[in-house]
Amino acid sequence: MPDRTAYFHLKEKFRKISIFGEASAMLHWDMAVMMPEGGASRRSEQMALMSVMSHHMVTDPELSDLLDQAEASDYSQLGVWDQANLREMRRQWVHANAVPSDLVGALSKACSTCEMIWRHARNDGDFVAVMPSLQTVLDLSIEKAQAKAAKLQTGIYDALLDQYEPDERAVQIQSIFDDYAAFLPDFLQTVLARQKQNGHAKKPQGPFAIPAQEKLIHYFADCVGFDLTKGRLDKSAHPFSTGYSGDSRITVRYDKDDFTSSLMAVLHECGHARYEQGLPENFAYQPVGQSRGMTLHESQSLLLEMQACRSQEFIYFASTAIQAAFPEIAGLEADNLVKLYRHVEPSFIRVDADEVTYPAHIIVRFRLEKALIEGDLLLKDLPQAWEEAMMELLGICPPHNGMGCMQDIHWYDGAWGYFPTYSLGAMSAAQLFEAALGDDPSILTEIARGNFAPLFAWTGTHIHAKGSLLSTRQLMEEVTGSPLDPNCFKAHLKQRYL
Repeated sequence: MPDRTAYFHLKEKFRKISIFGEASAMLHWDMAVMMPEGGASRRSEQMALMSVMSHHMVTDPELSDLLDQAEASDYSQLGVWDQANLREMRRQWVHANAVPSDLVGALSKACSTCEMIWRHARNDGDFVAVMPSLQTVLDLSIEKAQAKAAKLQTGIYDALLDQYEPDERAVQIQSIFDDYAAFLPDFLQTVLARQKQNGHAKKPQGPFAIPAQEKLIHYFADCVGFDLTKGRLDKSAHPFSTGYSGDSRITVRYDKDDFTSSLMAVLHECGHARYEQGLPENFAYQPVGQSRGMTLHESQSLLLEMQACRSQEFIYFASTAIQAAFPEIAGLEADNLVKLYRHVEPSFIRVDADEVTYPAHIIVRFRLEKALIEGDLLLKDLPQAWEEAMMELLGICPPHNGMGCMQDIHWYDGAWGYFPTYSLGAMSAAQLFEAALGDDPSILTEIARGNFAPLFAWTGTHIHAKGSLLSTRQLMEEVTGSPLDPNCFKAHLKQRYL
C-alpha cells in the first residue's frame, strides 16, 4: 500500500538519523570526559559537521514528501504506536526545518568553543573571560529561537522550551514557579525552626578518599541496576548522563571533603540511565521509542534520588556500606545520615541543594534566561542580576561567579530553555512516587533491603516502556489520575520535613 510504503521508508530514514545522533552523543561524552585539551579545536569542527549532517538528513526534501504521503493515508491502517511515531517524526521535522543549516553549524561550533573556555574560567569565577564566547552562543540561540518561533507560532522563549518539553509554555511554568516562590519563604522558616528543634546533623569530617568514594558509588549504582556491561561511570566537570540502551554513560565529580554530593549525583544519573535502558525495544531508533521530554526524564532521576534514596528506608540500608567505606570517620550512623541527607539550608550550588530550596535555584535560572533570550537583560549584567535574584529568593549572595552564574554548563553549552524541566520533573516525581506506592506498597519495604526491582518494575511498565507514545500530560493523567499537580510536591515536602 502506498501509505505504508511511505511510512516504512520514513522509519528507515529516522533509524539512520537516530544512529547518527547516538554517534554525536558519544563524541560529546568523549569531549567532556576523555579528550585532551589539545583536541578542543578539532573536536568543535567535528561536532559542528555532525550537527549539520544530521540537520541535512532531517531537512532532506524527500523526507518532507514522505511525511506528506504518509499523513495523507488512512490512519486506521496504522496502529496507535505507528500513528504516534508519525506524529513525532513530523515534530522533529518542523523543529529542524525551521533553522537553516549554516546556523546549526555555527551554533554547534560556538557551543563547543564556549564550553571549553567555561571549563577553565569556571574555577576562577572569571565571567569576563567567557563572556565574549557566551555572547556568541546567546546571539545564535536567539536567532534559532526566532526562526523556530515563526514556525511553531510561539514566543521565542517558548520555541526553545518546546525542544526539551513539547507543548509546554512559559506562562504555565511561570504560574507554577510564582506559586512556589510565594510558598517557600514561610515554609522554609518553619522547616529551619523544626530542624533546629530536632537537632542538626553532625557533619562528618573528611577527607574522604576518592578511591573509597569511587568504590562506594559503584556499589550503589549496582544496587539500583546500572549495568556496567552496558554502560560506563566516569568523572567530569559536571555530572551528566548520555548514551543509549546498550551503552549508557554517566559521570560524576568528587569532593574529597564531602562524599554526599557524589553519592546522590550518581543515583540521580542512574535514574536517567535506567529510563533510557527501559525504552521500548520494538521502536528502538524511532522517535516514538525515545524518551518523552525532559520533564519526565528529570522525574525519573529525581524519583530515584529524592523520593526513593532520601527515604529513611534507603538511608538506613545505605549506612552500613557507607560506614564500611569510611570506618575511621564519625557521624555516619544511620540516624545522623538521615538528618544529613535531609538537611535544609539555603546554599549557592544547585546540584548540592536540598529539595526544599532547589526549586528556587531553578526559578532564578528560568527568570534570568527568559529575560536574556527576550532581550530584557544584557549578558554583561547577568552576574549582578543573579546575585539580586538569589538574595530575593534565598537571602544569600554568592561570593564569586563560579558559585553563581558560572556553576552550570547548560548556557555555555547552548541548552537554553532546559532549566525549568528540573523542577517540573521534581514535582512530577513526587506525584509519580505517590502513585507507585499506592499500586505497590512493598516498594519501600524492598528498598530497605537494597532491592529496587519492584520500583523499577513499576516505572518500567508505566513510564519507561511508554516511550513517546503519550504526551507528558496524557501520561501523568493515565498513571496518576491527573496532570501535573504542584500541590503533590508541597504535600510531600510537608510530610518529610515537618
